[in-house]
Amino acid sequence: MKLVIGGYAQGKLDYVLQKYDKEPCQIWDGEIPKNKSGQSGTVVINHLHYWIRSRITEDGCPEEEIFAFVENCPYCVIISDEVGNGIVPIEIFEREYRERTGRILVELAKKAEEVERVICGIGQKIK
Repeated sequence: MKLVIGGYAQGKLDYVLQKYDKEPCQIWDGEIPKNKSGQSGTVVINHLHYWIRSRITEDGCPEEEIFAFVENCPYCVIISDEVGNGIVPIEIFEREYRERTGRILVELAKKAEEVERVICGIGQKIK
């Protein structure tokens, strides 16, 4: 699994697609596939942070679900905005979302074969 992080609108998806331009990619935007069977190519999960928000809102367990997905799809690429920078939100839900997203990204980074941060469309390998 590879993890790509960066700020909002920094070109993360374009960066990934250029990097994997020789391979077919299945892009999932703000969601993860329920079943990988029948799919070919690299599975790219874009906007993981949106998926995490929706799972928290629906009383899901994004931690268990994303780690189970990665276990079953070890060659995926996960793309997420960094949501922990800036002012701490006043709303309780926003703080919980930010905290859980950050902790999920920490654990994904530990498990990842490669971690890159994209700034202005330029990738910087950090693991």
